[in-house]
Amino acid sequence: MRELLTDLCLAGSLAAIAVGRVPRLRMNRATIALAAAALLVAMGAIGLEEAFRAIDLGTICLLLSMMLLVANLRLSGFFEAAGARILAAAKGPRQLLALIVLSSGLLAALFLNDTVCLMLTPLVAELALRSRRDPKPYLVALATAANVGSAATIVGNPQNMLVGAWSGIPFARFLLLLGPPSLIGLFVVYGMVTLAFPEEFARGARLATPPAERVRTYGPLLVKSLAASALMLGLLFAGVQAALAALVAASLLLVTRRVNPERVFAEVDFSLLVFFSGLFIITKTVEGTGAFRLLVERSMPLVAGGKAAGGTFVGFAALTTLVSNLVSNVPTVMLFKPLVAWFPDAERAWLILAAASTYAGNLTLLGSVANLIVAEGAKRSGIELSFGAYLKAGLPITLITTAIGTAWILLV
Repeated sequence: MRELLTDLCLAGSLAAIAVGRVPRLRMNRATIALAAAALLVAMGAIGLEEAFRAIDLGTICLLLSMMLLVANLRLSGFFEAAGARILAAAKGPRQLLALIVLSSGLLAALFLNDTVCLMLTPLVAELALRSRRDPKPYLVALATAANVGSAATIVGNPQNMLVGAWSGIPFARFLLLLGPPSLIGLFVVYGMVTLAFPEEFARGARLATPPAERVRTYGPLLVKSLAASALMLGLLFAGVQAALAALVAASLLLVTRRVNPERVFAEVDFSLLVFFSGLFIITKTVEGTGAFRLLVERSMPLVAGGKAAGGTFVGFAALTTLVSNLVSNVPTVMLFKPLVAWFPDAERAWLILAAASTYAGNLTLLGSVANLIVAEGAKRSGIELSFGAYLKAGLPITLITTAIGTAWILLV
């Protein structure tokens, strides 16, 4: 009876997390995950000590440190200044699109895709409106490029942080293996957006020149934040563990006479840390259920071809893409962690999991948090980014980038 109740609780919590809410209740993904984790412990589905051990403190530390680093960059005005200068350099619609794709992708690889979308959405929307262009193609490009670019590094998005922590793949090697397909993916984003919105990028189209606006920055904090970011990247390339490198950089920024600590910590998304903690406990409980073991035993020989056969990563990539769009990419990576053992080449399996779960976020408007951030930010600017408008570019971008990423990982 308890096993049945456990299975029902797990299925219900994962479904609620996928949807992002519970009908008639004011609950988000963080509160759903924490409440479900507490219920599972109370039911005896997982012991309290085991639940505590299930929480990966390295990943939590990396997330917190990256958010502190990004918070200082945000307070210094870095994102507004960088975005304004990049967008002001555009002379035509195609050049504007190229600059948005490139800047979004590269910034997301270093400072989290969600953050980049949060900071650049108002800038992109305002510039497109003032330039008398349709803002929807540029907003779609912003979201999809941020997702694609974030796949290049361990610190680009939360699911990559998990893969980096569990796989032990060094930062430089991760970048070497997933950087090239992600860079190619940015060209795919540019091409698919222009094909999806041909009227916006017709030959001879021009931008109406908007009046220049001065963006204010806080010089001392900007210099210090950029120096800390450079230090973190140096430590990562030197082989220092990602969590430690980010923690050292964030700690240096906390030693200050100018910035009130409350302002910095107010920028930290603590709900994301709560969500991850609860999700660690949920997925650990899932791993111990008979239903999950049976599913793995029946499905993985078909997907991976068995250990003796060497496995087919194409099937694994397809399964990751499918499940990522059912329950979201972070839960998928957590759930698929035990499946990596089915592959004789664990490194390739981890890279496939990271790439496919990230690229899968571009399939629909609901596929990733970054997409939703752009959609909500656009709405505040009076722009309605519809599901269909996004899908025109998102679907081909997902299929092509996943195919390129999988092929690249298999070839290198």
